[in-house]
Amino acid sequence: MPKTIRELADELGVSKQAIWQKIKRDASIDLRQFTSTKGNTVYVDVDGQKAIKAMFSNDSSTRYRQQKDDVDDNKKDAVDGQDEVKFLRNLVSEFQSEKKELHKLLDQQQRLALQDKQLLEEYKAEIKDLKALTMAPHDNSEKEVTSDKQPEPENSTPESQPKPKKWWRFGK
Repeated sequence: MPKTIRELADELGVSKQAIWQKIKRDASIDLRQFTSTKGNTVYVDVDGQKAIKAMFSNDSSTRYRQQKDDVDDNKKDAVDGQDEVKFLRNLVSEFQSEKKELHKLLDQQQRLALQDKQLLEEYKAEIKDLKALTMAPHDNSEKEVTSDKQPEPENSTPESQPKPKKWWRFGK
């Protein structure tokens, strides 16, 4: 199955440029007989892959570089792992502090709601007291006014009642 130069480079642990340089330096490989192109992509057939792999397996500097890269990758993975652990610990501590802050805010909200409820009850009681105070004198004054009035005789004639004055007669 044909592979691209990029796939071969990833498989061998080298760059695409390293493969191209190796092919150019080694005159024994005629790249044209092992490759095909589709657009800008170069595909290497199975025989070409074997030849390129053989070139890199004979190169001791490549093996050393691969081993060094493997060690560097392991160190990098360890450092990345430590960094990730630190990051996650910081994230957890941030979440815990946010949680504490939210608990404080919730407690504060509940206390304020309780105060509001108490104030509302006090205001209701005050309003009730004020209504009772205002209603009591008003009721007493009506009783006094009605008791001060004398009952009118039922046989009253229209002549005994005062005549209303007309306001349009200014000259009289």
